[in-house]
Amino acid sequence: MFDKSARVYDAIYGFKDYAAEAEQAHGLIQEHKRCPGKALLDVACGTGGHIAGLARHYDVEGLDLDGGLLEVARRRHPEVTFHRGDMVDFDLGRRFDAVVCLFGSVGYVRTLDRLQTAVGNMVRHLETGGVLLLEPWLGPDLYRVGRPFGVFVDEPELKVARLNVTAVEDGCSILNFHYLVATPQGVEHFRERHELGLFTDVQYRNALREAGLEVHHDAEGLAGRGLYLGIRAVS
Repeated sequence: MFDKSARVYDAIYGFKDYAAEAEQAHGLIQEHKRCPGKALLDVACGTGGHIAGLARHYDVEGLDLDGGLLEVARRRHPEVTFHRGDMVDFDLGRRFDAVVCLFGSVGYVRTLDRLQTAVGNMVRHLETGGVLLLEPWLGPDLYRVGRPFGVFVDEPELKVARLNVTAVEDGCSILNFHYLVATPQGVEHFRERHELGLFTDVQYRNALREAGLEVHHDAEGLAGRGLYLGIRAVS
């Protein structure tokens, strides 16, 4: 997915306050967690933006499907264990006291069936009394078709323009990103296509409940998109 843009990913999202989001996530986990451990898995961890903040409080591991993003994450955090895997079917053979899946990455499952499977799989890796934090992608009520978007990076040795116009196909938001990247070595143009499922609030809640979680919802969340919090019931 990010095979061409991984090297400029952190520059593009330089506006994001990962440290503050990690602290907010930590506060929510501690408020709701009912098991004593501190093992945490960051699913769809990307380049590890939240890892540094989370590692202040937990024994963190990361997982992502994209090898290019993981390469960056491993360079940034050589002390952390990272796994390559799909959130739908990864199997690490152990459980964690908290699992987080942030920044709307869950949208990459694309379909409702895969959303339900992914949530069930994350819960399977969760200790009894553990907490799942799930930050949703945009829902169909908020996503607008035909809107142009641009993100721009202006650094001394790096200029990036990422442009797209929003579209929808078969219930998925389609982000056809066009990149212009300028470095001292020259200017490069490339494209990436990203498909993210547009799920409703009810669909997210049902997926969490069907996986056996006690469900809570924060309408604001970490970055204005809301946040679902599920607790694996203590039997």
